Amino acid sequence: MVVCVPVTAEGLVDQPWGSTARVAVADVLGDVVVDWQEFDVRWDELRAVEADGPHLARVAHFLREHGVQTLAAYRVGDDMLRMLFRMGLHVHLGAAGDARDAARVAAKTPAEGAGMGEWRAGVDE
Repeated sequence: MVVCVPVTAEGLVDQPWGSTARVAVADVLGDVVVDWQEFDVRWDELRAVEADGPHLARVAHFLREHGVQTLAAYRVGDDMLRMLFRMGLHVHLGAAGDARDAARVAAKTPAEGAGMGEWRAGVDE
């Protein structure tokens, strides 16, 4: 399972998904993170100067390019969440603490997303 997590320099889950500076893409097999790559995406800086459409497109492109299937984050804004669900991604909200642990949990825990049927406003509140 390929999981994407917003990550701090200390290896913790970063709070804002859509405006994080860095993400990790983890390949998780069972309880083992078999591959972990971190990327300086700088969505925090780009988000400050971009409109919603280009920002969402940039995030979607990154997720597709890296084959992400599941996302673990503390919080995701409504427009971003709607886009992630439309992409068929599983979304685990409320992730906190060690980012590698969050990726392991997201890889093995059922989440809202791909099979959900419809997007629900306020699911991240």
